[in-house]
Amino acid sequence: MASLSLEGIQKIYPNGFHAVKDFNLDIEDKEFIIFVGPSGCGKSTTLRMIAGLEDISGGTLKIDGKVMNDVEPKDRDIAMVFQNYALYPHMTVYDNMAFGLKLRKVPKAEIDKKVREAARILDLEKLLDRKPKALSGGQRQRVAMGRAIVRNPKVFLMDEPLSNLDAKLRVQMRIEISKLHENLGATIIYVTHDQTEAMTLGTRIV
Repeated sequence: MASLSLEGIQKIYPNGFHAVKDFNLDIEDKEFIIFVGPSGCGKSTTLRMIAGLEDISGGTLKIDGKVMNDVEPKDRDIAMVFQNYALYPHMTVYDNMAFGLKLRKVPKAEIDKKVREAARILDLEKLLDRKPKALSGGQRQRVAMGRAIVRNPKVFLMDEPLSNLDAKLRVQMRIEISKLHENLGATIIYVTHDQTEAMTLGTRIV
């Protein structure tokens, strides 16, 4: 997986709004870091800068010692899981999970192996032929995670991934995500405004 370094990271929008000011953080390989704080404090913006979805206004982002500021999102080897799942409604669970690999021209047999392995880890094996509309919120969130897992990225970024789920499901999914971290040995950065979530997940809170 990967280590990350954020050195003096800043985000200033064209209207002059300073969303992130001089943010410094070193993240070790395989760490599970939680960004916690109220809405609007720059957590999601920082995540989007790491992913390459927002330009960095100042400072340096490094992954495994390599400067990433101007590297395209697709070349950063990062997978992001959003709170709204972002699944393709017309595709089956299998095709949703396989889509990113197909775009990368991964051989069909390897795609099949990765999708079925992720489905096994996330208990989705019986749902691979279903469309998203036939799934519960928790199942959709697991599909979104599966789509990230199959890529075997260096870093997982999770932006409030459980905020649309009910309380019981959130508890269950926290356990799932913790197990996922153990099984994959992944470096994870997880954004939440939920104090309970922050305390029960992760190896370090920021």
